[in-house]
Amino acid sequence: MQPSTRRGAIAAIAATLAFCAAPAALAQAWPAKPITMLVPFPPGGPTDLVARVLAHKLGEQLGQNVVVDNKPGANGNIAAVAVARAPADGYTILYNTSSITLSPALYKNLAYDVQKDFAPVALTAVVPLALVVHPGVPANNVKEFIAYAKANPGKLSYGSAGNGNVTHLGAFQFLQANGINAVHVPYKGSAPADLGLAAGDTQFMTDTVNSVMGFVKDKRMKMLAVTTARRMSLFPDVPTLAESGMPGFEVGAWQGIMVPAATPKAVVDRLNAEIGKALQSPDVRARLAAQGAEPLGSTPDEYAAYVRKELARWAGLVKATGVTIE
Repeated sequence: MQPSTRRGAIAAIAATLAFCAAPAALAQAWPAKPITMLVPFPPGGPTDLVARVLAHKLGEQLGQNVVVDNKPGANGNIAAVAVARAPADGYTILYNTSSITLSPALYKNLAYDVQKDFAPVALTAVVPLALVVHPGVPANNVKEFIAYAKANPGKLSYGSAGNGNVTHLGAFQFLQANGINAVHVPYKGSAPADLGLAAGDTQFMTDTVNSVMGFVKDKRMKMLAVTTARRMSLFPDVPTLAESGMPGFEVGAWQGIMVPAATPKAVVDRLNAEIGKALQSPDVRARLAAQGAEPLGSTPDEYAAYVRKELARWAGLVKATGVTIE
């Protein structure tokens, strides 16, 4: 081999090795500064509660602060747009909920494409919903509530965390299945919706267990049923909706983390590994269990497949219900 040829071969090998090593080096260098986690709902709500548990743990593991920035409104779309337009460097992440797979079916003109503008990182947790009513509602179980609502068509109102949110569609499904007519009152997140119900501004709602459990314990709400397939250990005396005359009814509010689509794969993989590690830690699992949240975890590919499945599922449901948002 001629010297020039040998030098060229060595250079080519070196370049290949450098190229292969670059992602690993990038993952090791990231993060070099604090990370901003955008949460699409207000402080104190069910999504915010879980997000802050993970943000704190991720900050410990990564050696950089993970700062929670609440950007509520438009069923999570304000925060989603902000992340979609953010630099794809791993320093702006979206703590999304199931609403991100509802919005494409609900909104005619979204400013982002779920599958093109984001890179799924990991599923994080799922939180069951509960059917709760104001203490002044004369019903102590689902059967009594259905009878009361039917006797007062159009006179009851129900809150939600926003138009098209899973808390809205969960209640809508319940009403439709039982032939009940009630007025929907959308709020900007679960926290204000819960306060509205506790104050008697609305009469009932379906909301996440971790959001309403404090109100239930303080007797400012009555929990009539949960939406899980089986009863929850936190509320063993509360029946499921399936037990209460609605077989097969199961709805949960799942959560996950996404980043801008062009974020380097090495950063996505590192973040995924740290999320998985956090979800396995005993302190995080204990704090999530106390909120009624179940840790999940997934690979980026598994999360992408799950998102595709949920997009199809909610598109079908929204079409069947006729719910649309301008």
